[in-house]
Amino acid sequence: MASGSQIPANGGASRIVISVDAMGGDRGPAAVVAGLCLSARELPDAHYILHGNDAELAPLIARETGLAGRVSLRHADRVVTMHDKPSQVMRNGDGTSMWSCIDSVKQGEATVAVSCGNTGALMAISMIRLRRLPGINRPAIASMWPSRNPGGFNVMLDMGADVKAEAGDLLQFAMMGASYARNGLNLSRPRVGLLNVGTEEHKGRAELKEAHELLSQAAEAGGFEFVGFVEGSDIPSDRVDVIVTDGFTGNIALKTGEGTAKLISDFLREEFNASVFSKLAALFALGTLRRLQRRMDPRRANGGVFLGLNGTVVKSHGSADATGVAAALRLAYRLAAAGFQDRLAARVASAVRAGQDAAAEQTPLDAAAGTGGGTKE
Repeated sequence: MASGSQIPANGGASRIVISVDAMGGDRGPAAVVAGLCLSARELPDAHYILHGNDAELAPLIARETGLAGRVSLRHADRVVTMHDKPSQVMRNGDGTSMWSCIDSVKQGEATVAVSCGNTGALMAISMIRLRRLPGINRPAIASMWPSRNPGGFNVMLDMGADVKAEAGDLLQFAMMGASYARNGLNLSRPRVGLLNVGTEEHKGRAELKEAHELLSQAAEAGGFEFVGFVEGSDIPSDRVDVIVTDGFTGNIALKTGEGTAKLISDFLREEFNASVFSKLAALFALGTLRRLQRRMDPRRANGGVFLGLNGTVVKSHGSADATGVAAALRLAYRLAAAGFQDRLAARVASAVRAGQDAAAEQTPLDAAAGTGGGTKE
């Protein structure tokens, strides 16, 4: 997702194979292949399985000498479009480039999948082919958010896998988000915050108050520090490393952030082109403006990771250009090299066992009290 990701590479100890859906993005396969070229230069031990129409992809690959011997083509006649409904794709998606891309991970040919395609359809296919990790109720999409933290980013989830989340789901998001931050930002004990309309404990919906209690109790076993409720203004701050919320709120926050970044960029461009003097000022400030542009460039943080599945899937932005596609591929490579999927599965399994042990230790009287059995405190 971001060029500043600090996941350690494997030093070439084993080949990393990335499965790529070449057909689903707004810019077509040319942008995906261009992104492959940028990625291949930076990641010399990465190999790719490219899924899509051979007639379109073969000439694009043949023109790029840097991809020789590093790309395997898998023909797929059909494409999942941005307008296809996830329910239709679940029934009729076999034979599409997206389905084939996920199947390569399911069959063990690739460690991680990358697609610029329809988010809902990608999640639906991933759920069908890869299935959820044992103990996970709802998968989540985690994204890097530019922040004031030393690493330059915070992790936020869910960014739109599901529009709702119960208290137990938010707890699972926290566990998965903390694991992602440990591997994605190299943080030994991530700080986790629960997004709310205020930081006071009495604010928010009932499920948020319940989740607050659950996260407080699970922090030690989960290997994270729970900082309590956080507000929207804390998302890019250095107060927290992982922000947990439901997919409805997270997706709106994401689109609002992207729109605001573009608005500021457009305003700066307009102002520096307003007059001869402002253009002259822009020349003097050119280095500063380029650094600001880089920090605000959403392509640097391109790629949301599907968490909670039996396999790693990276969702690139649908409108990603070559730079954005390369960023998503870079993230996919580093997650694979770090063995992130195995670490996440182990963390989830540990949390499930801890919950089962806690339930088994309950006495009949405890259980009655927990269900309104009439005992007094």
